[in-house]
Amino acid sequence: MHRSINLTEFILEEEKNHPKAKGNFTLLLMQLEYAGKVIASHIRKAGLADMMGTTGTVNASQDEVIKIDQYSNQLLIDTLSASGQVHALASEELEDIHYVEKENGEYVVFFDPLDGSSNTEINVTVGTIFSVYHKAENVLQPGNRQVAAGYILYGTSVMFVYSSGNGVHGFTLDPSVGSFLLSHPNMRIPEKGFTYSINEGNYSYYDQQTKAYINSLKETGEYKLRYFGSMVTDVHRTLLKGGIFMYPRDEKNKEGKLRLLFEVNPMSYLFKQAGGIAITDGGDPLDIVPNSPHQRAPIVLGSPENVKEYLKYLHS
Repeated sequence: MHRSINLTEFILEEEKNHPKAKGNFTLLLMQLEYAGKVIASHIRKAGLADMMGTTGTVNASQDEVIKIDQYSNQLLIDTLSASGQVHALASEELEDIHYVEKENGEYVVFFDPLDGSSNTEINVTVGTIFSVYHKAENVLQPGNRQVAAGYILYGTSVMFVYSSGNGVHGFTLDPSVGSFLLSHPNMRIPEKGFTYSINEGNYSYYDQQTKAYINSLKETGEYKLRYFGSMVTDVHRTLLKGGIFMYPRDEKNKEGKLRLLFEVNPMSYLFKQAGGIAITDGGDPLDIVPNSPHQRAPIVLGSPENVKEYLKYLHS
């Protein structure tokens, strides 16, 4: 019987491709793996452990803070700070960059501790999104300098999906042994898909090009709308099944709604590694030089054929 390779083994094997590697990056990913397991455990019993409901506060992005979101955020801060590998970190929940003063770590980590956290109250999939950079004089770096990005999905199964520049690989947590096992090696997005993911409740606020594109999909009779309101969930489905995910700017969100450093950059990096396309206003989101930790940006990503078709409408 073939034995499945686990996440730790896979990371160590990848490290061999980098002769100058000292193991720091491996230790960092192992800490993220540990945090993901703990968060998954708490989500499984959220309704029993006083993790439901809001805290009565809003975060730096002006979103209402959910209790399980607050717990996940603090766990990641504590875990990454104690790893010895992190110079600075930033979270969607924190107003400013958090510098780990006692450690001389080599990496900067941006993370959304629990994307779609309000969905825990209705038992819908949520996830942790992370993005890793080398330490630099300015921690706000363009996405093309990412050394790794990924997400941990808490759904019917728990998945750890990441790339460090050598394709996208997915690992599923086997609860019987407590290990993430390689289940989706070298993930590739289909060239074309027949689902589109967008908040059509905002339809009246979209520009004419976006409206025309949505209408064209409906007119074919081939496409289905799938939208959870949790980016990590919608993006994961799009990555596996193909299609297009859109969160464009609109009259209410003139700069876009999703955060460049916490959501747009890591997902764009993953989609490019998986053979997909990611655009912001027709350009590459990974080229944007951030001016603040909570900068927002419009984003469209998906299968090559779907995004290219969207671009025809964008430039019409």
